[in-house]
Amino acid sequence: MRAAYFRQTGEPEVIEVGEVPTPQPQSGQILVRVRVAAINPIDTYIRRGTAPMPLPQPVAITGTDFAGVVEAVGPDVSRFRVGDRVWGSNQGLLGRQGTCAEYVCVDQDWAYPIPEGVSEEQAAAAALVGITAHLGLFHRAHLQAGEWVFVNGGTGGVGSMVVQMAKAVGARVITTAGSPEKAALARELGADVVALYKQEDVANIIREATGGRGVHVWYETQPPTDLDRTVELTAPRGRIIVMAGRQARPVFPNGPFYVKNLSLFGFAMFNMTADEQRVCAEDINRWLANGQLRAIIGRRFPLQETAAAHRLQEENTLGKSGTLTGKIVIVIDS
Repeated sequence: MRAAYFRQTGEPEVIEVGEVPTPQPQSGQILVRVRVAAINPIDTYIRRGTAPMPLPQPVAITGTDFAGVVEAVGPDVSRFRVGDRVWGSNQGLLGRQGTCAEYVCVDQDWAYPIPEGVSEEQAAAAALVGITAHLGLFHRAHLQAGEWVFVNGGTGGVGSMVVQMAKAVGARVITTAGSPEKAALARELGADVVALYKQEDVANIIREATGGRGVHVWYETQPPTDLDRTVELTAPRGRIIVMAGRQARPVFPNGPFYVKNLSLFGFAMFNMTADEQRVCAEDINRWLANGQLRAIIGRRFPLQETAAAHRLQEENTLGKSGTLTGKIVIVIDS
């Protein structure tokens, strides 16, 4: 099978596209013919070596998210049959092979059915970012209807999911955008208030929207740098979510934090169990099927150009170039 892989960590140029052996499903695994894969920042960190993880040898196939069709099933598989359309995430991590390939073997516990009427492209693009958004909002913060949520970057991968999921359960959303065009898209996704962070005072906008009380859930998608401001703008008994910034060491405002009865939650998606993530997938499937959730596709690349896809992701994640809105998907020729 054809796959995009690397033999050693480094710049995007270490990615090669070529023939590798087609995997065979073991007990509890399904073999998926991949139609669409998706690129996430974690894929570039693993390839670069800044998120050290065990890598398959002699080559490591890149890619975390996938959507496709079950080609074969191994012994003891009970959740799926040949021909089922499935999606999932958590591949290309912790020694598992990735999804930028014609086939991938996946443990059945990490795969989910694609609902009727939902495209494989939407399922793949919503995978990691959707599960991440859901874990923060509901597993960690226990978001309730009527509460205010703040999230940075309402048109980004995770941010756009946070906006839509919060609205799906009846919460109110404040987010940021870097341009009027992105602000309009954030409102289209359901954001109640959008601040143009390059020219507006985000803190004042949050205060005005919440009547000075602050937000109930602060979902921080960026490496935190100013927890003083975050704590000030979070309502009493509010919850702060952090899920980015491996090297971030912000000053922690202990006094203001505890006198407001605040809670701080951190998580990494790949540390969460299959059962915890399946709860997310069930909601994601329902919202995708009924039109309450959609993934924004920023760019599409063929498998042959996976290195260019990594480069574009890095330019926006690390370089803050602002040239990407939404997700990057890899369309697998078959």
